[in-house]
Amino acid sequence: MAMKPETDGAALPQLTTIDRMALPDAVDGRNGTNRASGNRPQIRADNDVDAIKAWLARFLDTKTTFDNYRKEAERLLLWSTLQNGKALSSLTHEDMLSYQHFLSDPQPALRWVMRDGRRFGRADPAWRPFAGPLSVASGRQAMVILNVLFSWLVHAGYLAGNPLSLSRQRGRRAPPRITRYLEQDLWTEVKRTIDAMPQTLARERAHHCRLRWLFSLLYLCGLRISEVVGNTMGDFFCRRENDGTERWWLEVLGKGDKRRLIPASDELMQELAHYRLELGMMPCPLAQEATPLLLPIAGKARSLTRGAVHAIVKQVFEQAADRFRLRGPAFESHAERLLQASAHWLRHTAGSHMANSGVDLRHVRDNLGHESIATTSNYLHSSDDKRHAETQQKHRIDW
Repeated sequence: MAMKPETDGAALPQLTTIDRMALPDAVDGRNGTNRASGNRPQIRADNDVDAIKAWLARFLDTKTTFDNYRKEAERLLLWSTLQNGKALSSLTHEDMLSYQHFLSDPQPALRWVMRDGRRFGRADPAWRPFAGPLSVASGRQAMVILNVLFSWLVHAGYLAGNPLSLSRQRGRRAPPRITRYLEQDLWTEVKRTIDAMPQTLARERAHHCRLRWLFSLLYLCGLRISEVVGNTMGDFFCRRENDGTERWWLEVLGKGDKRRLIPASDELMQELAHYRLELGMMPCPLAQEATPLLLPIAGKARSLTRGAVHAIVKQVFEQAADRFRLRGPAFESHAERLLQASAHWLRHTAGSHMANSGVDLRHVRDNLGHESIATTSNYLHSSDDKRHAETQQKHRIDW
């Protein structure tokens, strides 16, 4: 016989962000069936919202990690209380299996999914926890993050056990070959799309110039969106070598608050100078200059949000897809692939093109900020025909 939800006879909480969440007593976790007993807790929290906030506080200094972890914890908490009628601290292994299915198709969509594919701010009444169904990879990543949450709450003496600990443990496998990148013909069409944009009006010229600069940053430097919005033009610097050669570099604060040096090629510096001149600035940045790497076309000199940069890149991909469609049904698959792409694909594209152009994998690793060259090796995308021909030609026994 199915168990009655803990909210039986009580009002369900309203859908809102964890920052403003006020759960009714029946599902706030004070009496959760998985609460630890008999141990001295290591955190002051006595309800699920405060316990999650205590966990999230560990990541306040790393915005990208904090945002991702908050998103997954918030989604589970909302599903648990609104859809499942249970406190998060009452969830079982079976509940988590149901939640995994929910992630692949959050229903009812009107409650859970933002309308028209748009992304609304967290304070907007139209905000919803999901932009759409999660892919298999995204769903798997969500469960990894939630496993971290549950494990920490057990270690902190808040929960008695981790409902995800019974999940099937897969053996460690080599990471799959990177597939989310733009093949050369798609990348060429993206560049042509930008070059074909109108430049008659001042705003059109500013938009075109900014696009060239943004796509140069993403491709030549292999930057993440968070690195585009989180660094400044003052992070460029010039170093004179012993032979008198001057080389420009970009020092980036990236994922995990790690710094890396990226070669700033002549091509990149030319695009930067063109962009700065369009903005009425000197062509070369000054040391410690606080100007963001990418600016709004009009208004204050402030950094764009990650969402805004994501939308700019997606719009270019959509226009490039339209150009493919005009060439006939034979190019429909090209258009569809571009519509799947995101700004992060340009980082993978940079790695793939560098690797296939013969750039030393150690250099590719350092440019992209990978911990291991094993990660970088996944960017090798030689075609099977070429691989066969080269193996036949160069790997011989010669009896």
